[in-house]
Amino acid sequence: MAYELYYWPTIQGRGEFIRLALEAGGADYVDVSRQDDGKAMMTLMETAATPSFAPPFLRLGDRTIGQVAAILAWLGPQLGLSPNGDSDRAWLNQIQLTFADLVAEAHDTHHPVDMMAYYDQQKPEAARRSKAFRKQRIEKFLGWAEQVLSKNAAGPAWLVGDRLTYADLSLFQLVEGLTYAFPTATARVLKSTPHVVAVRDRVAALPLIAAYIDSDRRIPFNQDGVFRRYPELDD
Repeated sequence: MAYELYYWPTIQGRGEFIRLALEAGGADYVDVSRQDDGKAMMTLMETAATPSFAPPFLRLGDRTIGQVAAILAWLGPQLGLSPNGDSDRAWLNQIQLTFADLVAEAHDTHHPVDMMAYYDQQKPEAARRSKAFRKQRIEKFLGWAEQVLSKNAAGPAWLVGDRLTYADLSLFQLVEGLTYAFPTATARVLKSTPHVVAVRDRVAALPLIAAYIDSDRRIPFNQDGVFRRYPELDD
């Protein structure tokens, strides 16, 4: 039975964190909304027994799970992308939830006041929010990831234990997204986070991920996703 991923069909967004796990785990899955332009997704948000507040959500048989961290916590053991012990899985989930905070803050750089208004309608507020994000928050989050890698008892190759987990895939996506949206600011931070850079490179070199990146399944970054490039917001 194939996993069914439901997310907006034209952006990476939060759905990309799920796609990366499915791809790295070699899972059989269908990116449903890219086939029907989101029709089934909108229906399921109303009719599922456990409806999701918003996409992405993942469906397997009659089970529907929403929220990125919850999806990955459920999916990780099935795909061999989480550790075996309960304590280590809780730590992994904590890391993922912290990454979710970074995703939300990155989104709010271009929509700091009104999620339903266009960026052009809140440019002054976006400039102020982005300045704080560039000067303080990127470094704080990636610096914390660097600390986690440095303190890993198994070594800094991965965030948890001695093998790939879904958090490493998410860290890869965060670095890629930040580099796209804030190339100057992110490059400055990455000079002081060598372990983070090494994880990004290590994930990109995984055969299944490398094949995915080179395929048309990987939607390019664009101005409709979480990570958006507005040159005036970067320095």
